[in-house]
Amino acid sequence: MLQVEKKTIPGEIDVYVLPTEKFKTVLVSVVTRQVLSRELASKTALLPSVLERGSRDYPTYRDLMTRLEELYGAGFSSDVLKKGEKQVLSFSLEVINDLYAPGKELLQQGVSMLQSVIDQPLLENGGFKHMYVEQEKEQLAKEIKGLINDKVNYALERCVQEMCGTEPFGIFKYGSIEELEQITPEHLYNYYRQLMAENPLDIYIVGELNPDEAFKIAEDAFARANGERRREMPPDMVHNIPRDVRYHEEKLPVNQGKLTLGYRTNTTYSDDDYVSLLFYNGILGSFPHSKLFQNVREKASLAYYAFSRLEKHKGIQLIGSGIELQNYKLALEIIMEQVEDIKKGEINREEMENTRRGLINQYKIIADSPYSMLSLSLDGLLGGRQEGVDYYIRKLEEIDVDDVVAAANKVYLDTVYFLRAEEEVKA
Repeated sequence: MLQVEKKTIPGEIDVYVLPTEKFKTVLVSVVTRQVLSRELASKTALLPSVLERGSRDYPTYRDLMTRLEELYGAGFSSDVLKKGEKQVLSFSLEVINDLYAPGKELLQQGVSMLQSVIDQPLLENGGFKHMYVEQEKEQLAKEIKGLINDKVNYALERCVQEMCGTEPFGIFKYGSIEELEQITPEHLYNYYRQLMAENPLDIYIVGELNPDEAFKIAEDAFARANGERRREMPPDMVHNIPRDVRYHEEKLPVNQGKLTLGYRTNTTYSDDDYVSLLFYNGILGSFPHSKLFQNVREKASLAYYAFSRLEKHKGIQLIGSGIELQNYKLALEIIMEQVEDIKKGEINREEMENTRRGLINQYKIIADSPYSMLSLSLDGLLGGRQEGVDYYIRKLEEIDVDDVVAAANKVYLDTVYFLRAEEEVKA
């Protein structure tokens, strides 16, 4: 099991302490989550950047940065993540452990600053500061519009949108320009208050410290009066066997076609055979030795890149490749052939052992980063199974070909998306 100490403090806030002696810093992260929805995605995505601009105690970003420097160069960050059909909002502070700066009480001071940003935002006329909201709306709009300039990720996102158009997972994590334009400082602040009062709120603390001390610091800063906070979120829509494969083509001024395949894996992080699916994905397209890289890119010379990746909480696998237009049919055929080969058990010993070694190494390095440790624990929270690195390494060591084949045979092709040039370039 993952070594985690847990306590629920007033306000139905769960505090998780991950004790470790590996770091000279302490990481504190406050996390809330919301079900993805078209009406709320842009509001949620806008919140971190607006809150980072300043609080009641630190009215400007410069004031915040000055305070971080006073805390011996502490780090502060906020983020919006899409994990399955949940939009996750996090605020993190990393500060030198008091063991290495005795008498300074850096952790307590840092948490006080973090609490100021989260609980005491800078207000103006009953809402967030108007100038900050408008400036951050402009910046977020650039992020949304700018996706099209990153053709690899644009193709992956468009495949997901076509594949999950009627599901929350089909919503872009930053929302849409249309929803963004309607946000006002007053409505955004009212939404933020509701989000923080009603949705699950969790605090993670990673570092070398006594759990009871950590719980007290968290409680002193973040405890709230008991309310109607949700403790559980609705499950993701996962299990799905498509009736027919959907094909979608889009034309843009691109030099290289982007072929993306979306599969339903019918397996998620919460399932006992998740590690078998992870192994299957490794054999297929996570490493240089994987079948996609070797057979599509190297041997057939059909793709500039070819990879596969999982969305562990939604149960989706995406295969991405960059190809020339004339190679579309052959590339699609060979990609699909690699998936079918694994289903039939056509996996050699070298593929098994290289994948096993690669995945085990990925888990071993988790303990080298407090953020990776936090991410593993958050995945456990969302997936309903708090397992540690040792658990996954042991499972990876035990997996055989039959386990991989069983996971592969739960995988079904749902959508093929092809981003191609507007006009075919003649040789």
